[in-house]
Amino acid sequence: MNHHREGSGSPLVLVHGLGSRRQVWRPILPALTRRFEVIAVDLPGFGATPPDGGPGDVAHLADRLAAFLATLGVTRPAVGGSSLGGAVALELGRRGVARSVTAFAPIGFFGRAGARWCQGVVGAARAGGAAMGPLLPRLLRTAGGRAAVCGIFYARPGRLDPDDCIADAQALVAAPGFASAWRAVADWRFAGAGGVPVTIAWGTRDLVLPYRQAARARRLLPTARHVRLDGCGHLPFSDDPATCARLLLEAG
Repeated sequence: MNHHREGSGSPLVLVHGLGSRRQVWRPILPALTRRFEVIAVDLPGFGATPPDGGPGDVAHLADRLAAFLATLGVTRPAVGGSSLGGAVALELGRRGVARSVTAFAPIGFFGRAGARWCQGVVGAARAGGAAMGPLLPRLLRTAGGRAAVCGIFYARPGRLDPDDCIADAQALVAAPGFASAWRAVADWRFAGAGGVPVTIAWGTRDLVLPYRQAARARRLLPTARHVRLDGCGHLPFSDDPATCARLLLEAG
């Protein structure tokens, strides 16, 4: 499993979402690596990790990640996850693999319509990127292009580096694990957190998993810490890196 490992201290594992890659955490890594040994992974079929032929659902991804951490000798890490990765983090908490969980807009707190909306938005972003082909990099090098393309995922796309946007978009289009994970998203529902400390953080400008889903998370996880990320999108790490890093530091 391709990964980036940096820093020293207790382990913190970071898990990206559907169609994303480990670099999504880059805006907050400097703050985290001063305290943690950070392990940011590419899930199977995403980033630089090849697909493994599995179903791509949360349970399978949690199996793979737990096995990978065992090969590294990492036990009971803090785990942070985004979207699909947030559900994987919660599943690792439920299993007792994680000592704490911080989930940013995790999947699994939607109804049928919300699941279909999530699939539709992310699927359309991937299809649109593929349709633009070689024009995509040129578009993303303009402020207007980044606003149009990346505004689905970020509330403040003007803060994004053009080269990072291009690499992220190309990774989304090319991800061989996308189709299986995309199909599995609609069927996943939260199944408990296993009694570990949990933080759920949700951007109020999330267009992929709208903020109203945070209310269901509060009902199902009444003892968790719930944080409203004002003005942040689905991927809040460049929208508000200081707050995102602080939540992981406090949870660890």
